[in-house]
Amino acid sequence: MSYSPENLAELDVLMLFDLANSLEGIKIHKTAEPAVIDAAQRLFDGGFITQVDGGYLTPLGREAADFAQSLFTMLNAHPKEPE
Repeated sequence: MSYSPENLAELDVLMLFDLANSLEGIKIHKTAEPAVIDAAQRLFDGGFITQVDGGYLTPLGREAADFAQSLFTMLNAHPKEPE
């Protein structure tokens, strides 16, 4: 099992949120990459964000963003060995 390109785009959008400030949302502009716009739409449809173009995290979205950002931190915590 692996992440689809759509999953990765959704994770990228979740990574844009500042978890330290719940009053700060995001705005996905019409000029953004189509994959980002589509990811935001899917996150909105799934109840993760409050607006189709970003907005704020819902409680579910906050949990998902926290997991996404934690995983990112864990994966990048250890320096990679040169090949």
